[in-house]
Amino acid sequence: MITAPYGSWQSPITGESVTAAKMNLDSVVLDGVDTYWLESRPQEKGRLVIMRQDGQGHTSQITPEGFNVRNRVHEYGGGAYTVRDGEIYFCNDADQCIYHQSGTNIRLASPALKPNGKPQTRRYADLLIDPHRRRLICVYEDHQARGLEASNAIASISLDDPEDFKIIVAGADFYASPALSPNGKALAWLSWNHPNMPWDGTVLVVARFHRNGTLSAPKLVAGSLTEAVFQPQWSPANVLYFVSDRTGWGNLYAWKDGEARPLCKAAVEFGLPQWVFGQSTYGFGQDYLVCAYTQGGTWHLARLDLLNGLVEIDLSVTPELEPYTEVSQLRVMGDRAVFIAASPTQNSALVEMTLPAGQLKVLKAQPLTVDRAYLSQPQTIAFPTPDGQIAYAFYYPPQNPNYQPIPGTLPPLLVKSHGGPTSATSSQLSLKVQYWTSRGFGYVDVNYRGSSGYGRAYQEQLTGQWGVIDVSDCIAAAKYLVAKGLADPQKLAISGGSAGGYTTLCALTFHRVFQAGASHYGIGDLEALLRDTHKFESRYLDKLVAVYPAQSEVYKARSPINFPENMACPTIFFQGLEDQVVLPNQAEAMVQALADRLVPVAYVPFAGEQHGFRQAANMQRALEGEFYFYSRIFGFLPA
Repeated sequence: MITAPYGSWQSPITGESVTAAKMNLDSVVLDGVDTYWLESRPQEKGRLVIMRQDGQGHTSQITPEGFNVRNRVHEYGGGAYTVRDGEIYFCNDADQCIYHQSGTNIRLASPALKPNGKPQTRRYADLLIDPHRRRLICVYEDHQARGLEASNAIASISLDDPEDFKIIVAGADFYASPALSPNGKALAWLSWNHPNMPWDGTVLVVARFHRNGTLSAPKLVAGSLTEAVFQPQWSPANVLYFVSDRTGWGNLYAWKDGEARPLCKAAVEFGLPQWVFGQSTYGFGQDYLVCAYTQGGTWHLARLDLLNGLVEIDLSVTPELEPYTEVSQLRVMGDRAVFIAASPTQNSALVEMTLPAGQLKVLKAQPLTVDRAYLSQPQTIAFPTPDGQIAYAFYYPPQNPNYQPIPGTLPPLLVKSHGGPTSATSSQLSLKVQYWTSRGFGYVDVNYRGSSGYGRAYQEQLTGQWGVIDVSDCIAAAKYLVAKGLADPQKLAISGGSAGGYTTLCALTFHRVFQAGASHYGIGDLEALLRDTHKFESRYLDKLVAVYPAQSEVYKARSPINFPENMACPTIFFQGLEDQVVLPNQAEAMVQALADRLVPVAYVPFAGEQHGFRQAANMQRALEGEFYFYSRIFGFLPA
């Protein structure tokens, strides 16, 4: 075994291998015996393609060259395609139009969708096929009125009449999750208004169809300004189900006889923050639900019998592997359920489960090319905060079977602040994390107060406190590990993207705990964010920070850009130049402020990248660039 300084250890987990393993699986759709999903292509500038596995187990790529299956409703997209009887309807990224694919033939789903020389001004999400009326129903976002906020609605698009494009539901600021009853008689949907985000408060509404395809007077099923509803879905018997957090936890309900009836009262979360469209955590078996829930940061799969309650399903694929701890995109049809799953030692996989037996079969997985001896195992930690609360994180110690540290030394620590901030990190295998730990870094992934998955009360602790308690919790995680003798207090770094970038910049500006940091498309000026950001998040800060402009002084006080005299910490910035969520001017202003004070600073802009990096070369450069930056600050020689 080689004795060498932390940070200098040679690792087989390279930036290139991390990028090569970055095959995201998403958006599962079941159609008879066929399974469809989206798969990313980082080597093709992050293109997303539809894949299919038929009933005989043959897998093929459906989307040809020249198409990228992605929509930009709310800028984050989701719900970008649907399939019925082999007929595919999908959104194409370049023009945001819906296309119909039958075999290898692809055409516009309707002439009414022609972009008319204004690409991406009309956008579509949560596509569903209404076979009773030969049309598509979808969420519609219109950006055609210049200088005005985009408008959102639910629309129908005829598959036969080229002129038949109708707005069928309108009036709210936002819509999501249109759900058609199996008998075609009713439509349910979610809506919400500024300043709420969908996890703050939504309403679930149902209406019946008239013969001409219009809707009757809508009826409120659930939800309010302070109750968030997730994933309305009809059972095969035309009963409406949904997830509501009315008790403080996102639990399942059925709407019967005009009443919402709880199916499982438990301190667990069946819901998710709706950053993207098309998420799913449950589906219908013959006389039960197959469902996924999270508890304490770990996901579980269960069978929910309406008489006997939850029955846990064993998520071990083989005895020698860890059970899956992350489950998403759960879909159920007939005698099978399909979902995406991962564990601390397994890459994301597309998994099929036979019903009711519960036998698991992997349909598609990215092979693990790294010896498991190099993998650091996450440790769930709960640590005290300065104000007497408890926060959570996953801690990964340094791990490399070929190296040992110089005696008497402690490892550098990288603190990760996730984005959102209403989101959460997980313990699923990330070679990006292992890149650091296999080189001799400790790594702590913080689920600070405000994170989802721990109940509404935990999530709402961030109300009015963004830039304060998220920062405090990240600092507390670092100090907790220092006190345990697991980190060098002189070699602490913090990193985050988007909202996590804001937390990072606040920590580096307003505190003297970290010696280096990295902001990936982060926020330095809250007032500039309000001026420049998109509709979906334009009022997000009303709750996270304060009402603007009445309390503009709070925005000024929490914006790092306003305190150049406090900027003394070396920082590296990574920024997509086509980012419409956090504009490049945020990073550029912070870089200039640090440079003016002669603080070590680096800026790495990426042409062609948006909010989050999708191109392989750029993802690799960002990872390796951040590591190299820390090596210069902390004084170790990278292998």
